[in-house]
Amino acid sequence: MATPIVRPALVLLGVLSLVTGLLYPLCVSGIARGGTPVASRLIGQSFTRPEYFWGRPSATTPFPYNGDASAGSNLGPLNPALIETVRARVTALRAADPGNSAAVPVDLVTASGSGLDPEVSMAAIQYQIPRVARARNMSPEALRRLAARQVKGPLAGFLGEPRVNVVELNLALDAVSAATH
Repeated sequence: MATPIVRPALVLLGVLSLVTGLLYPLCVSGIARGGTPVASRLIGQSFTRPEYFWGRPSATTPFPYNGDASAGSNLGPLNPALIETVRARVTALRAADPGNSAAVPVDLVTASGSGLDPEVSMAAIQYQIPRVARARNMSPEALRRLAARQVKGPLAGFLGEPRVNVVELNLALDAVSAATH
């Protein structure tokens, strides 16, 4: 009695094996070869050159923004290691832009819970505009307009604050720079 079930099961196994084992991987590989990979819009990237906006620090190991090791530092606000890390990050930001006396936004010196966050607050972008403007020989106002076009509102219209994806902003900045040169 089990015989009528065996044939459709074997046909279904063969079809699904063909689709998931051969056709799908070929399609994905073909799409992946369609362009030059630049960055992920979903995972933060390590920008350190002065002509780019910098994102939130990453707490992942063994290297920053490691998607396989998504995790925060798990250090409490009074932990000496976290305090020293934040001080070092503030020092690095001040060294990169010595004339900037504005308060350093917290999201430029602390990692997110996942350690992969690609977004920062508008305050973090505003803090960096003078450095990026000098490095790119652009007007701060032009950078403000470019950043304003990249702002995403609160999630679902009311959760969180407006934010900017640093990867997307830097890609837009490169596109503007390429168009003017």
